[in-house]
Amino acid sequence: MKSDLVRMMPDWIPRPLALIYFTGLCEIAGAIGLLVPGVRQAAGLALIVFFIVVFPANVKAARSGVGMSGKRATPLWLRTSMQVLFIALTWWSAVSLN
Repeated sequence: MKSDLVRMMPDWIPRPLALIYFTGLCEIAGAIGLLVPGVRQAAGLALIVFFIVVFPANVKAARSGVGMSGKRATPLWLRTSMQVLFIALTWWSAVSLN
């Protein structure tokens, strides 16, 4: 699975595997942050930025046909819709409700 994630990374990204591990830690920290009322809003905003920053990898994966674990790549229209949904739900649950 790591090799699939590396292939998703745009070519201009240095040290893609290190960045994959870093983004994984960011996702975990963001998820934990959503559970802590005192940092929920900051975590939500950070996750929204995260969703925007990782989107170029989603575009590359969709355009180049990079799937995960032998599965077909998700079409770009679906990936884009999912990112917009994730951003909207994160805004609604972490930012606007506080």
